[in-house]
Amino acid sequence: MRAAQFAGKLDGQDTGVKSRGRQLSDGGATARFYHEVSESHLLRIVRVDLKSPQFVYSLDEEALARAELMDGKLLLVTNVADLAPKEVVASYKALADIERGFRALKSEIEIAPVFHRLPDRIRAHAMLCFIALILYRVMRSRLKLAGAQVSPERALEQLRAIQRHRVRINDAEPIDGISTIDANQAHLFQALKLPKPTRNAQMPLL
Repeated sequence: MRAAQFAGKLDGQDTGVKSRGRQLSDGGATARFYHEVSESHLLRIVRVDLKSPQFVYSLDEEALARAELMDGKLLLVTNVADLAPKEVVASYKALADIERGFRALKSEIEIAPVFHRLPDRIRAHAMLCFIALILYRVMRSRLKLAGAQVSPERALEQLRAIQRHRVRINDAEPIDGISTIDANQAHLFQALKLPKPTRNAQMPLL
């Protein structure tokens, strides 16, 4: 423990034992130890006596016991008395899901900045973004249920590679078709419960 190191150096100096570095005074040890305890957010447990002329500290056993009891745990506090513990946890998880939705709105969907001035256009912009968020959440839910280890962004990136083409050779009639759908893309259509794009002719060379 850091306190034992300070105390050991001070005791050694008193008995004439030389140590590396500059000599340490009780006041200096107290100030340095207090700073380290404060930086570690342990002032409620470790009490450093700043008024003592000697290096003195103590442990608040009750505060230490509370800290050990809560170590590694997340405490949820609510003012709704009629909620069962499971309902409190479910509400907290729902809040986290809402926050993830707002992050998706601000990043992938890019709800801002808004370059509209008229109120109707601003409302239309926001409505389209929230519709996109609903689609995003449906995609995420269906991909998760299907066991697909991809995000909605990655799924759209893979499906975006599918293209529809029209080819005309010399004076012949044009041929319409789409690029080949690989196994990963077919799996994504299945996971999202969407039909694969229809095609008039397969164009494997594209």
